[in-house]
Amino acid sequence: MTRAKSETMAVNNKLGPRNFSQHKKTIALLSMIAPGAIWLLLLRYLPMFGIILSFKKYRAFNPNTFWNNISKSPWVGFDNFKFLNSPDAGIMLRNTLGYNIVWIALGLVIAVVFAIMMSEITNRFAAKTYQTMMFFPYFLSWVVASYFVMAFLDPTSGLIPNYQKSLGVDVTNFYHDATYWPFILTIANLWKNVGYSTVLYLAAITGIDASWYEAAAVDGANKWQQVWHITLPGIRTMIIILLIMNVGKIFNSDFGLFYNVPQNSGSLYSVTQVIDTYVYRAYANTKNIGMSSAAGLLQSVVGFFCIVGANTIVTKIDPDSALF
Repeated sequence: MTRAKSETMAVNNKLGPRNFSQHKKTIALLSMIAPGAIWLLLLRYLPMFGIILSFKKYRAFNPNTFWNNISKSPWVGFDNFKFLNSPDAGIMLRNTLGYNIVWIALGLVIAVVFAIMMSEITNRFAAKTYQTMMFFPYFLSWVVASYFVMAFLDPTSGLIPNYQKSLGVDVTNFYHDATYWPFILTIANLWKNVGYSTVLYLAAITGIDASWYEAAAVDGANKWQQVWHITLPGIRTMIIILLIMNVGKIFNSDFGLFYNVPQNSGSLYSVTQVIDTYVYRAYANTKNIGMSSAAGLLQSVVGFFCIVGANTIVTKIDPDSALF
């Protein structure tokens, strides 16, 4: 018995430092993810409680505290969703869905093309320079970007109106003429966001085994054939993942783009009015918190079903590329 106890103690002594080391490693890893987990909890999960505002008419009571107001505000059912019956509902839904569909398609094609082109650059300095130049606009706010656009379109000092004056032709007042804004918004969106997707696709391309290209070249494949049979299949999973994520945001719109870039011009509402800007303007006039909460809930629910639907389709076609 004494010998057995001694052996057990010896084993425990050997395992002790190892367990302590693993415990320290676990604590270190948990401390690393703690900031992100806290951020996710406070800014993503905790605000979900506010969903009930979508079904209440928010009012102020005494004492005027948020929790007291929520608990005492009357239930109104689906009345906050009646903004979908407004005269502008067709316009904002058309613009929201139309722009997103076009931008998803163009963003995918252009980003993949740019990523393939940049992967062929052999000069390391030039490649890093192009990546930085393409990625930089992604970090700019739409407020800053709106001034860049104004530098081209401002009717008094803009580059294009001044060029029209020099030619002796009629000056276009871009901020009161809705004709050109679908193209302007598309260019602005691509300019700001394509660089981000390009870097992701480029990272996926660099992960492809270089020996595949060498073998293809030995077999006589040209660059186009290598791209078609090696590069595109190699980044297919990344393309599908980003496509699914973008489809999930098809009912959302970039508020800064549609509000700041057109300078909130009422003459352009026919092509710049989307769900986010409509709800913001309605809230500014009516202070109806319930309607803005209902719009956010609607966008989230539609986005969820879009992601599930897109993922289901991908699962039928290519199960290995699906999200879940």
